[in-house]
Amino acid sequence: MAIRVGVPKETAPGERRVALVPGVLRQLGKLGVEVLMEKGAGIESGFDDADYEGVTIVDSADQLYAQADVTMKVQPPSVEEAGKLKEGTVLLGFLAPHEGDDRIKKLCERKISSFSMELVPRISRAQSIDALSSQASIAGYKAVLLAATLTGRFFPMLTTAAGTVRPAKVLVIGAGVAGLQAIATARRLGAIVEAYDVRSATKEQCESLGAKFVDTGVKAEGEGGYARELTKEEQAQQAKVLADHIANSDAVITTAAIPGRAAPKIIDKATVERMKRGAVIIDLAAETGGNCEVTKPGEEVDHQGVIVYGPRNVPSSVAVHASEMYARNLYNLLTLLVQEGELNLNWEDQVIKDSCLTHDGEVKHEPTRSRLEGGKS
Repeated sequence: MAIRVGVPKETAPGERRVALVPGVLRQLGKLGVEVLMEKGAGIESGFDDADYEGVTIVDSADQLYAQADVTMKVQPPSVEEAGKLKEGTVLLGFLAPHEGDDRIKKLCERKISSFSMELVPRISRAQSIDALSSQASIAGYKAVLLAATLTGRFFPMLTTAAGTVRPAKVLVIGAGVAGLQAIATARRLGAIVEAYDVRSATKEQCESLGAKFVDTGVKAEGEGGYARELTKEEQAQQAKVLADHIANSDAVITTAAIPGRAAPKIIDKATVERMKRGAVIIDLAAETGGNCEVTKPGEEVDHQGVIVYGPRNVPSSVAVHASEMYARNLYNLLTLLVQEGELNLNWEDQVIKDSCLTHDGEVKHEPTRSRLEGGKS
């Protein structure tokens, strides 16, 4: 019997993405798998059930979970959903390994082999599987559009019969995937762009996209392409130099995040109060506490005339293309797990080994296992 790959409808509030799009179906067929989808799973992403030609549509998530050998999701399953997965099966998706201990314990109880997209190693061979990067690129793009919408200023320079309008000044803090896409998008809109990152190696990338790099004298290269946490002295030096650049900006996009930890505070209230009225801060790190002291996740805050917005789940707002990119990431991971129509969990493969969260009743991700054994929630 062919392996059954199941795709349920997402249940997390505000989530519009889906884990499989029609364009990836033909590729899945090459793996020799059968595909099951919950009725209406792709509707919020712009795909009708009829678009999924050859897929078996089931009426409920319960029916799907009872039959699927491999389940593909976007958001982590709830504890209840995790309890419905068929024992000993495979789960792929964003699984939030740094939180949700009850969910993780339930996956162990059900002996689920779960593979977390957050844990995919940052190596060349895994770039096509790196969903964090694909979704971060969308967030960076959309953040600039949000800033352009909320500000009372044009981004490009305009020469009109009523005079010349100067271009907006945009500062992007954090030059990871989201930050670089934000730089590129702001430049396309005609803004003057500055960029900052504690990793000095990103300077050339920022400048290649047309941004002027802000040098604070602080360098913080960390493991896996991420920045390490700054010392208090480094934070103070960084804040002092950045404050002047922030105060002179019409729009600031912040993207600084450290996996598994609260987002670093980069913009304090005093700096926000130095900004001109009508200026905008878009805080993409809002879901982990925010880079700005004024940020309230999911809310638009007017602080003395400065708009501070910390949007949640930004990729979901571009559901069509976000789903297409994410579905390809999942497919590329699935090709490592399914060989000649059979599941083959090759633990010698670094991608499979590193991305595994739970298997055969055990937590395989060391930091998560240590947290659970320590009794922390």
